[in-house]
Amino acid sequence: MSARKPPRPRTKSKRKKSMLYRPFGLLLGIASGAAASALFTRAWKAVGRGSDAPDALDEDRSWREVLIASALQGAIFAAVRAAVDRGGAVGVRRLTGTWPGDS
Repeated sequence: MSARKPPRPRTKSKRKKSMLYRPFGLLLGIASGAAASALFTRAWKAVGRGSDAPDALDEDRSWREVLIASALQGAIFAAVRAAVDRGGAVGVRRLTGTWPGDS
């Protein structure tokens, strides 16, 4: 078993950069949610029955349809969020020379 290194204390400069990334990350999160929602709506119209995705409480929709819509929505949201988060981190590294969250 290897010994864990103690965490390095964060410098004021790194804390400041981390604090500067937070509003940027929040805006990216909002944008990724909107993009994922639009993408899911388009995807569901292409593969689903009808234009609206089923809600878990839609009595006239089958279990299968509700679960497929939920799985598709989750996959799209996760992929879009990962892509936007990663792109934002790469952008911050290009601008500041540091990766967001590095301690």
